[in-house]
Amino acid sequence: MSVSCSDCFSDLLCGEDSSIIFSSGGEDLLECSSDLDFPQPDIEESIAGLIENERDFMVPCSNYMEKSHSNQSIDASTRADSVAWILKVKRYYGFQPLTVYLSVNYFDRFLYSHQLRKMNGWPVQLLSIACLSLAAKVEEPLVPSLLDLQVEGPKFIFEPRNIQRMELLVLRVLDWRLQSISPFSFLSFFAQKIDPTGTYTGFLTSRATEIILSIIQETSFLEYRPSCIAAATILCAANDLPHFSLVTAQHAESWCDGLHKDKIISCHLLMRQFAFTDRPRKQPKVLPQLRVMTRASVVWNDSSSLSSSSSSSCKRRKLNNSLWVDNDKQSSD
Repeated sequence: MSVSCSDCFSDLLCGEDSSIIFSSGGEDLLECSSDLDFPQPDIEESIAGLIENERDFMVPCSNYMEKSHSNQSIDASTRADSVAWILKVKRYYGFQPLTVYLSVNYFDRFLYSHQLRKMNGWPVQLLSIACLSLAAKVEEPLVPSLLDLQVEGPKFIFEPRNIQRMELLVLRVLDWRLQSISPFSFLSFFAQKIDPTGTYTGFLTSRATEIILSIIQETSFLEYRPSCIAAATILCAANDLPHFSLVTAQHAESWCDGLHKDKIISCHLLMRQFAFTDRPRKQPKVLPQLRVMTRASVVWNDSSSLSSSSSSSCKRRKLNNSLWVDNDKQSSD
């Protein structure tokens, strides 16, 4: 005996007449749904709210750099190396620009609030991997495994359990506040202010994104709010187009409340210095990989054993879903 759909769900309905739901006529339903229209949030109010709260996710630049100079925190060159590695992994896996920004944001906020035992070497690299892993889990639809994330020539290779421990430490230090206000939150809004027709907004946001990623290694920009960085990058992008070559910081100040012309000007000048100057780049160094074991001991590879035949010994296989061993160890058993 066949059972109708209305018979199956009749006991689950409230006191309303079930025939209204299962009836073929839909005019009454359309009339009811039309009364549920919600007002669209005002974009101006949303941007104003972001500007009001953006300082909560910033690192105080003066204090951060004072700690760096007093050997209580990371120095600028070590930070730049960590960010450079994050950018390499971003290009390798095609991560979103926001993933890079969040990684660096976690990295800076962590070091501002917490001091590592050693401010260079493997602790800093472990922190970089943990921050990138957390950011990827927040933003990326597909996240590589913790072992696969360690690409693009890292000096050390960490076991997943060590990275997970560092992830938990980062989460505790950041008070589990992984959502952050970034310059990318403002780009589309500012681009629309310059070009209301939308003809060039795609170029403006794309070019501004490139500039943000090109300056993210520089600690000089830590003193600027995300909204100020976004306004300055949009100005740089707009000045590349003849249609908007006359747009200035004075125009940008009027885009929304909370923007300050002087800050935009200084950020814009600094940005052009870093983003538009072809600085000589050093050739990348190929460093031997080091493995950090669970008991926090570092094993250095013998330089004499670095031959073409030894490259396969660095590959690991997963046995019994828990143990990671070297191929050369397996062959000797």
